[in-house]
Amino acid sequence: MSLKSLLEALSIPILQAPMVGASGVALCAAVSEAGGLGALAAGAMAPEDIGPAVAGVRAASAAPFCVNLLMAPAAAPEPGEVAAALARLTPFYARLGMTTPEAPNSFAPDFEAQLDAVIAARPAGASFTFGVLTPARVAQLHAAGILVIGTATTVAEALAWADVGADGVCAQGFEAGGHRGHFLAEAEASLVGTMTLVSTIRAALDLPLIAAGGIMDGRSVAAALALGADAVQMGTAFLLADEAVTPAPWRQAVEAAAPDSTRLTRAYTGRQARGMETEFMRQLRPVEDEVPAYPVQNRLTQPMRAAAAACGDSDLMSLWAGQGVSLASSGRAGDLMRRWWQEAADASDALARRMRGRDRA
Repeated sequence: MSLKSLLEALSIPILQAPMVGASGVALCAAVSEAGGLGALAAGAMAPEDIGPAVAGVRAASAAPFCVNLLMAPAAAPEPGEVAAALARLTPFYARLGMTTPEAPNSFAPDFEAQLDAVIAARPAGASFTFGVLTPARVAQLHAAGILVIGTATTVAEALAWADVGADGVCAQGFEAGGHRGHFLAEAEASLVGTMTLVSTIRAALDLPLIAAGGIMDGRSVAAALALGADAVQMGTAFLLADEAVTPAPWRQAVEAAAPDSTRLTRAYTGRQARGMETEFMRQLRPVEDEVPAYPVQNRLTQPMRAAAAACGDSDLMSLWAGQGVSLASSGRAGDLMRRWWQEAADASDALARRMRGRDRA
């Protein structure tokens, strides 16, 4: 089956964004069961855990789903860089009653081993963020019957994915929560809004296109489809879903979020990511450019963030969320999706009536 056929077969053309720490097997299965396309966030998983997680989704639903991997670059930081970063984090660990951790021996799971595990597990699709695969790797995925979706933040990145044989592109606008997916240009040069990004990629490329970033309700679903997207990807909108594994302090922050409450930051992971502003972000902002690049800083702050979640200190957590976070609502994932799809239909009907009225005038 082609990606175009798969997307056309969805009764609700909504993909669930893979969100490490907030989405898991239950949410992935629920979205697919409701007629969308769920995603298993495997970017932080050890390779040996990917197969069982895929099996868990299959046990919960026979519907197609995707697995997402983060293409973390190989990390070989200088010892002094890691020591300086840990010293910078010491007051925050102390606040949690923890000693500063030792420098780790590794900083991220082995991407190539993760990819081999995905190929062995054979989900319907695999999506990738932070880079572009080689044509040979895309061919391996295709040989296993796996569709390939690449994340792009610019037209150039979308074309790069097309050049290696990807089946489709997820256009990530700057409104999106979590990590920026840029890989060809610096972050500042890759901050394109969803509306412009979808329009310009659609003009440049004929592959199936998925719109992501700032899509929180049916009206924005309808708008993205009208721009030429074949489907939409929603992440922040699912943070309060019953099936999400969003930690309680993160949920509470989403429930209380005000409009315009998110910021881009490198403080937590060493890569630009959007989340609700926290004390940690504010304190590190003056030295944000000095933190080690992803995945080094990400690994160094992991114990801090986990401990903060356990004790309810949301100001030390990475509260990833998109610009529309104040529009998030709770409920079962399937019910949310059906509501959004009805809202999209209502918005489309209202626009059609308005256009007919203008024609009569």
